[in-house]
Amino acid sequence: MSTASAAPSADPRASLRGDLPDRYLTPEDLVVMFSLPSVETVYAWRRKRIGPPGFRVGKHLRFDPTAVRAWVDAQAALEADDAA
Repeated sequence: MSTASAAPSADPRASLRGDLPDRYLTPEDLVVMFSLPSVETVYAWRRKRIGPPGFRVGKHLRFDPTAVRAWVDAQAALEADDAA
């Protein structure tokens, strides 16, 4: 019998997530992620349609982490275009 134990397998979803959380983000999460002054900034972005796309779950606002990452990448690309 072999005494070597099998190495714990890595979570196969980890490569799909790309360091994103396993849950939808709240406005409070965005405040922490982007060091915003308050959740009112997130709601103002939503009213002006300039922030990451969100959706409602009942009365609660949520953000898909993948959509937030795409929005951040788009913002970075816009800044790069403006700098060029």
